[in-house]
Amino acid sequence: MANERLRGCIAAAQLSIGDVAGRLSVDRKTVERWISTGRLPHRRHRELVAALLRAEESYLWPEVLDGDRVKSASEAELVALYPNRGAVPDTLWHGLIEDASEHLDVLVYAGLFLPDGHPDLARTLTDKARDGVCVRFALGDPASDAVRLRGEEEGIGEGMAGRIRLSLTYLRPAIEAPEVEVRFHAMALYNSIFRFDGDMLVNAHAYGAPAAQSPVLHLRQLPDGRLFRHYLASFDRVWELAKPATV
Repeated sequence: MANERLRGCIAAAQLSIGDVAGRLSVDRKTVERWISTGRLPHRRHRELVAALLRAEESYLWPEVLDGDRVKSASEAELVALYPNRGAVPDTLWHGLIEDASEHLDVLVYAGLFLPDGHPDLARTLTDKARDGVCVRFALGDPASDAVRLRGEEEGIGEGMAGRIRLSLTYLRPAIEAPEVEVRFHAMALYNSIFRFDGDMLVNAHAYGAPAAQSPVLHLRQLPDGRLFRHYLASFDRVWELAKPATV
């Protein structure tokens, strides 16, 4: 299997296969095999390539991690476990939102508690996006079957779609700002995901219970950890299928 991570990092570093081969004093075909066949280089070469590309060795070659290292790093990623969303301190929400400098991602059905608890949220999202932060906000499509079903499961029926429309009203200034990306998704969510640079809050969903009553994991990204990457990949899959939101 081809090593697309290695190929992508070489391209991102604006280097060629020949450049990498030259820096490592190996044959060009050797580097080509690392990419095309996924062959694992010797440890010394892995370390040199990772340093050259400014990437983690474990990202370029995940197979070098043994089970104990992955388990240890993943456990270390868990900063805190809150029994419900209300137990997450308001200061944490405010701090994570205000401190985000590169990425601010939100995946929810309605997420009404965010603008309710942060009256200036739309302006904050817009200002951050204009300062170069990648802001991605995914809401449930109020006309979708997924939202209808979730409303039925929580016992609020059309109330779920109504909550989404209310969030849209609060977020209108951000939706209208070209720098902010707001999309509708029609997916069955198993978790609400809130990513702020290297921190993430994951609000689990449980059948028949509002998200506010379910546990929240506070994760912090570590190079060898799996949890943060696992939930970020889930966010990205939903985002790719979502459509631009309209008010």
